[in-house]
Amino acid sequence: MAALEGIRVLDFSAMVAGPYCTRLMSDLGAEVVKLEPPEGDYMRTRAPMRGGESLYFGVLNAGKKSVALDLKNPDGRALALELAAASDVVVENFRPGVMARLGFGYEALAQRNPGLVYTSISGYGQEGAHAQLPAYAPIVQAACGFDVAFMNYQGSDRPPKSGVFVADYLTGVHAFGATCAALVRRARTGRGEAIDCTLMDSMIGMLAYEVAEAQEPVSQPRLLYQASRCRDGFVMLAPISQGNYEDMVHVLGRDDLKTDPRFAPAGARAKNWDSLLVEIEKWTSARTVDECERAMRAGGVPCSRYQSVADVMASPYAAERGLFETVKAGSATMQAPNPPFRMQGARTAGGVPALGEHGAEVLARRLGKGAAEIERLQASGALCPPKL
Repeated sequence: MAALEGIRVLDFSAMVAGPYCTRLMSDLGAEVVKLEPPEGDYMRTRAPMRGGESLYFGVLNAGKKSVALDLKNPDGRALALELAAASDVVVENFRPGVMARLGFGYEALAQRNPGLVYTSISGYGQEGAHAQLPAYAPIVQAACGFDVAFMNYQGSDRPPKSGVFVADYLTGVHAFGATCAALVRRARTGRGEAIDCTLMDSMIGMLAYEVAEAQEPVSQPRLLYQASRCRDGFVMLAPISQGNYEDMVHVLGRDDLKTDPRFAPAGARAKNWDSLLVEIEKWTSARTVDECERAMRAGGVPCSRYQSVADVMASPYAAERGLFETVKAGSATMQAPNPPFRMQGARTAGGVPALGEHGAEVLARRLGKGAAEIERLQASGALCPPKL
């Protein structure tokens, strides 16, 4: 039995953070109904595409069921309210206040379903002076101090480009954890609750060293680990402990560095870190990546070559770990990451839903709607037929 088997989730969210949260819930056995507008989640149009299907959308939404409703239609709103009343969890990431104006705020839904766990994801919170500011991951990564810290670590005079949306995925993980914790408490008390999870708070929580340093500046700059050049690429070495350091210099054939006053005490090593990196690269630059990695690993030194995501997907590690699951996306197939933890029943199950694919099924099973009523709702435009 999967950990969340039997839990019913109604997912109003779109884009990345909310869908990643509910994707993890689906991977643990929850039935996630993705509620979409007639035109579908914007991510359905985002490249890379295969056979007319967005693989980006597929990675975030594999295993869910799609119901497409027109919430401007009175019947569509009524269906959404019924689905919320029949759910254990609602997840949304609209701008604060939008769900309440639509009649789907926590207070309104909790009146019909007191045990509801209602998770809201936003940039800066549901209340306060910043609540209405538009916030996407690149905006929050600039606002929270992450990009400035990254710029300083690189020795650059310009903040870095944003391509990996750390804030979205990190917030999705925190929202997932908070939602699961609320379900545990509900099992003990019978009470649901509203969860307010933000991109800004999630990013600040990740910057533990930087938060500490902002309060008490340090005299010695933080050690910055960087690539060492090889004949055909780069490796990363991380001699963090004294034991790591001694093992590394032995592999380098430089046992003299164990007693070198520039490096032997950890404090001196920190002060002369850049000089140590020069000594390391003298050795790596004369060897291939494979030679460096093999020698360091054999010597017990933390070391890795630099890989692309494609390299990892094709790696023995991915196969051994079961890192990816083959799922159907329309007429195509794709690889979607399995959940980043192993436990009984945790895996990506089911394909990528077509827009509105499960509307009739969900309304019949969750709400007891008959065939004639479903046909009427489709004819009225409240329930959108599947776009297979």
